[in-house]
Amino acid sequence: MKLPRRNFLHLTAGAAALPALPWFALAQAYPVGPVRIIVPYAPAGVGDITARLVGQWLLEQFGQTFVIENRPGAGANIGTEVVVHAAADGYTLLFVSPANAINATLYANLRFNFIRDITPVASISRGANVMVVHPSFPAKTVPEFIAYAKANPGKVSMASAGNGSAPHICGELFKMMAGVDMVHVPYRGGGPALTDLLGGQVQVYFATTASSVEYIRAGRLRALAVTTAARSEALPDTPTMSEFIPGYEASGFYGLAAPKNTPAVIVDKLNNEIDAALADPKMKARLADIGGVPMPMTPADFGRLIADETEKWAKVIKFAGIRAD
Repeated sequence: MKLPRRNFLHLTAGAAALPALPWFALAQAYPVGPVRIIVPYAPAGVGDITARLVGQWLLEQFGQTFVIENRPGAGANIGTEVVVHAAADGYTLLFVSPANAINATLYANLRFNFIRDITPVASISRGANVMVVHPSFPAKTVPEFIAYAKANPGKVSMASAGNGSAPHICGELFKMMAGVDMVHVPYRGGGPALTDLLGGQVQVYFATTASSVEYIRAGRLRALAVTTAARSEALPDTPTMSEFIPGYEASGFYGLAAPKNTPAVIVDKLNNEIDAALADPKMKARLADIGGVPMPMTPADFGRLIADETEKWAKVIKFAGIRAD
């Protein structure tokens, strides 16, 4: 018997879809086992704490363990590469930070293309850096700092957490937009940089809010400006840099990503739960404690943010001639 062409096409299309049904069902049931969140830097920093807060929330909602796995090294590239090459099944996720946007230009020979090789899942939060100086420094405002730096070219030392780190890039953007010359002093991490600033060995540092706020409140450091477009809840009396340098904005962003081609049903499940977390008053308060502001986004919007940040920092890195150590 000859089947009508339309019926034949329907039957063959249905048969072709059958092998996909078990995988689709697994994706709908996700997660059915432990999930790894790769944090590509050492424990105890703001990003690591944020990842653990989100991991705990997801555990409570899904009833499965979300294991935080620290994979530091190569400026976050080692941990990122682990996720890029993982199975696209939702069981290996990456905790995303500004390093991923910066590294696309900072490193010449990466073995992956971050934007091409990952699937954005969810944005979590933004956080401010804050321009801080030692109390002995003569400038008490950003305009006074700019005037002093221009009158003393090459004599102001700017600490950073390392070459190409977020504090370094924030400082280079300031140098570029303010037209000032400062001597970059890279350290192996934010802790040593902050210690030397407190001791007066260096004069300025674009610190994270979380690491510096108690020193500012105690009068051991002077805050000149925060780097975000809006003032920080943690430092409401500290002006934004854009109040003095229109258009200046530099902030840390955090989120989750997955390997390329991770099923949309898994991405949407994670995105919905993280958005719910960011609406929870307790989660908001805990993020505020570490200088974070909830920033819920769709996966597509988070992808656009990553692309925009990558383009923005590429211009600064090229202008400043920064190369990875």
